[in-house]
Amino acid sequence: MLLNVAPGAPLTEVLCVTHENRTPHSLSRIYIPRDLMPASLPAPADIATHLTELRPPLAEVRETARSRLPTHEEATTLRISASLAVLSITRVALDTTGRVVEAALLIYPGDRADALFITNYPPEERPPSP
Repeated sequence: MLLNVAPGAPLTEVLCVTHENRTPHSLSRIYIPRDLMPASLPAPADIATHLTELRPPLAEVRETARSRLPTHEEATTLRISASLAVLSITRVALDTTGRVVEAALLIYPGDRADALFITNYPPEERPPSP
């Protein structure tokens, strides 16, 4: 439902597990409409660059963060206790036509999570300085 597409519509799912040394640090599932992703997936380090080049300019990004207990799969992947809270962030990016061009589910173990949110406005859309 995050992408506002019909059930069964072709999507690309990118699963990323980042590590700090040998410890899993985060789990990300990124969903992209198939027409915005190349037929062959780029190298993991190049995915962000490819997505930026292929998708239309973004008009809005909605992010929701909450603390919750991990699912069994999340606890196993992140090698944490099922009783340790995780920081769960849902990010939905929309283009200027209102089309959802990316949905991401980001999971961070609660004992080692930092979140920084930065919104850059194009120069013509910057709010006036006080």
